[in-house]
Amino acid sequence: MHPSPLKPSAPSAAGPAGAGETQNRFLRFFAAGPERPLRQDQAEIDRLYRRQRIMIMTAITIGYGVAYTCRLGLSVVKKPVIDGNIFTAEQLGTIGAAIFYGYAFGKLVNGFLADHANIKRFLATGVLVSALINIVMGWSTLLWVWVVLWGLNGWFQGFGAPGGMVAMSQWFSNRERGRYYGIWSTAHSIGEGLTFVGSSALVAWLGWRGGFVGPGVLCVGMAIVMYFMLSDRPATLGLPPVADWKNDHGAPVAAGTRKRSTWELQLSILKMPAIWILALSSATMYMTRYGMNSWGILYLQEEKGYSTLQAGALLALNPVAGILGCVAYGYASDKLFGARRPPVNLICAVMEIVALCMMFFSPPGSPVLLSVAFLLYGFSINGLVTSLGGLFAVDLAPKKAAGAAMGFIGVFSYVGAALQENISGALIGQGTTIVDGVRHYDFDRAVYFWLGASVVSLVLAAVLWRARIRD
Repeated sequence: MHPSPLKPSAPSAAGPAGAGETQNRFLRFFAAGPERPLRQDQAEIDRLYRRQRIMIMTAITIGYGVAYTCRLGLSVVKKPVIDGNIFTAEQLGTIGAAIFYGYAFGKLVNGFLADHANIKRFLATGVLVSALINIVMGWSTLLWVWVVLWGLNGWFQGFGAPGGMVAMSQWFSNRERGRYYGIWSTAHSIGEGLTFVGSSALVAWLGWRGGFVGPGVLCVGMAIVMYFMLSDRPATLGLPPVADWKNDHGAPVAAGTRKRSTWELQLSILKMPAIWILALSSATMYMTRYGMNSWGILYLQEEKGYSTLQAGALLALNPVAGILGCVAYGYASDKLFGARRPPVNLICAVMEIVALCMMFFSPPGSPVLLSVAFLLYGFSINGLVTSLGGLFAVDLAPKKAAGAAMGFIGVFSYVGAALQENISGALIGQGTTIVDGVRHYDFDRAVYFWLGASVVSLVLAAVLWRARIRD
């Protein structure tokens, strides 16, 4: 057996006792809790499972959604920061890329750790540290400070998705996964809606600093709430595995097959071509997704003539429709297509490209058409995030490597998002002109870049048409 990465080791006799004890306490805090003797009262098992599942689903959905506000603050403050001559569009592209690189590699490492960790403490810690970083961001205007802090913010934001996926895989069974994953994926939309409306209002009222400090204070409180709502694995409460409780088992292990450790199962995903193709499809889809999230408000202000609040309200249609898109994706793929994801991926990808064309090529002064476009885009892109960003990967990977699968897809997704920040910032900056002291931006090159990324994502996802759920 391979030891758990979070399992505390005995202090070295040669090392300082104080340092060894401090390290051991740290590791014990994050290590998965001990298993309790199995409960025998079926009524009590049923009661605890039902209660814990409601609390865990609420905590990982609402908590992750609120935590999202600490990831998107930069999107809302770009125009006042540029207009205040604090940073240029190219510098904001560098800062924006930092969070995605931090998140990409944080999600990968944290994905492997989450399979071994106490999810209760793991998730709450990530939200708390991210909140504190946002509060500090509101009190500095140094470029290197923003790059470093925003990169660190990405790392701690990377606790959320793998931790939530591990919690779901431990508390919800195979045949439930699509539906509950769809519900959990609404967290993205909740966070985006809170940011585009709430943070935009704070920036309009308090200036750009409010876009960081407000979400930071909110998430300090949310971290505390999550800590008290979440639980570790069922075995730590004396409960049987969820597959036993729901009688929802995959195919039995062949006789004579050696049982592989969690670490071996995690490494096995690197040998799966389908996972690599899925990762590239997700990466290109995230280029478009974060192109709109990061630059959408500035695009609407410059190309369509909207104010900060008007642009924020229009972008808020995306997450409103996204909540329905996440739930509809999980239900449709589970119920209408027998848990097959590729058919629904194709439908959502075509809808997304149509919506983007409506957004980019509609004339200014078409609020109804733009509203329809953002509703269609929100519905479709969030369906794709649900699948390409995690659910499909967990279908293809061993169940004990759910966190690692999420982390692997995540590193590609957010490297794609980070590259998008640098590319978009450069393309938009190249088209910047100053007339009578007023900056004007040309988004033509960026628009074709975002649209092209979506087409590539569609083609890559279509390659996996015959991929099936792994038992």
